Amino acid sequence: MIHIKNLSAGYADKEIFKDLNLDFSRAEFVSILGPNGAGKSTLLKLINGFMKPESGEILIAGKRVDKWAQQDLAKIVTYIPQENFIQYNFTVEEIILMGRFPFISIWQNYSSLDREIVEKIIHDLDLQQLRHKFINQLSGGEKQRTLIARAIAQDSDYILLDETFSHLDINHQIEILNIMKDLHIQKGKSIIMVSHNINLSANYSQRMIALKDGKLIADDKPEEVMTSENLEKLFDIKLGVVTNPLTLKPNIIYP
Repeated sequence: MIHIKNLSAGYADKEIFKDLNLDFSRAEFVSILGPNGAGKSTLLKLINGFMKPESGEILIAGKRVDKWAQQDLAKIVTYIPQENFIQYNFTVEEIILMGRFPFISIWQNYSSLDREIVEKIIHDLDLQQLRHKFINQLSGGEKQRTLIARAIAQDSDYILLDETFSHLDINHQIEILNIMKDLHIQKGKSIIMVSHNINLSANYSQRMIALKDGKLIADDKPEEVMTSENLEKLFDIKLGVVTNPLTLKPNIIYP
């Protein structure tokens, strides 16, 4: 479990969270929604240890996040940002293989199992035509699919997606979300996703968390969070809500 208790955090010129309390259990599919500046991305960075809280604590598997060795934490939490700068020009296959790094020691090389896992992921994400291309030869969407593939290879308990689909066409967004759903259902992975695509988030999530100005507005099933009243409170605009006939989840409609 990820346990967030009395968390206060922010940047030099702005406080984001004050006394925030949240829990994320194993095998959840959670979406975090809210306007720009709500603290969504900041929350994921705090969970992954990229930022330190001013007060309060974040416990992962009962241990404070700052007490975990980076390699051990990577076996539990994977973070996929919206943008990821890769300094050296590796091939797609090499980058995906890096997802297996937490499972090897400094003196080991990648095993046949590591390579089998990567081969399956390359096939599942339809990256065969890109596998020998260098990262600087790829489009923004192709780079993002490669980084998602690396995260899947990491095989952690929690996968944090921070606007990860922003560069992808809708067909690839749905493709990746279906893979995440399968990981969630078949392997018990927890998916914690920040996305501005509220309808897609609602269609795939079991739970939605609504944040505004660093405060928790709602935390419940999509049917309870995606109400006209909550959405107006979040986005300062009146939005209608209907039931998607295919997913039976609430979706917003525009006036």
